[in-house]
Amino acid sequence: MKNKLNIQKHYLLASDFDQTLSFNDSGIVLSELLGVNRFHQKVAGLSEANLVQQGGELAYLLLHDPEFRCVRREHLIETGKRIRLKQNINLLTRFLEDGIDGYRFSFYVISAAPEEVIQSALEGIVPPERIYGTRFNYDESTGEIQSINRVRAGYGKVAALDGLQEKLQISYDRIVYVGDGSSDIHVMLHVNRRDGLTIAVSEAKYVVQIAKRTVLSDDALSVIVPVLEDIVGWDATEIRALFESRGLSIQEWDKVRTDWLTIRETAPSVGSKIGTLLEVAHA
Repeated sequence: MKNKLNIQKHYLLASDFDQTLSFNDSGIVLSELLGVNRFHQKVAGLSEANLVQQGGELAYLLLHDPEFRCVRREHLIETGKRIRLKQNINLLTRFLEDGIDGYRFSFYVISAAPEEVIQSALEGIVPPERIYGTRFNYDESTGEIQSINRVRAGYGKVAALDGLQEKLQISYDRIVYVGDGSSDIHVMLHVNRRDGLTIAVSEAKYVVQIAKRTVLSDDALSVIVPVLEDIVGWDATEIRALFESRGLSIQEWDKVRTDWLTIRETAPSVGSKIGTLLEVAHA
């Protein structure tokens, strides 16, 4: 499948980290490490107040919440080691690096999670220079977080993606973005508008409605399927053969369309109310 001398089309494939390449949220794992309770309530409070961009809640808490002010770089590194990753991320990166005839892919991670967490979790799998996360400035004497250098949430992801597009010198329609939650909405809309491919890996309502494709699996390699279908133009038989050539088999592959419905009982119409009153009057 590999032919590095005949590469014609270069694609950027960027992925979120929390619950996209992993099963855990970085903030939850860090909270467990510190023994801090009510992380979800803290995040919900910030969301209700619209104080920070969605996805940037952990960065805000690390800088302002008294229970998180003890966090140092070593806590973030340890958090990364404790995060449970999805299966076959190493195979995903290897496949993208090898490419297929006529196509090659550059893989990057863009996430609102702290860079130290992602780099620690993906050590030996994704090079640090290909990880774009939230970056902090540290006090040299105390080691505590002094300020936020950059947050990769909301429009921060859009800026990172545009920077990579310019750096790699690829056209806008050759961008693939993979995400799972509300913090990915801005960047998915941005990619869709430029005819790129967006892939959701969860059933989060608004993301599924925006993403062009949705893939649900515990295996990170699953995102290759819509790439092979929508970009390379392969059918199911060819895709299964590729997986088998790598010592893997697709056991279950169900294609389902999801309709989100809310149905409520409506109040009786004015006409039905009048009819009821007339019936009572004649009785």
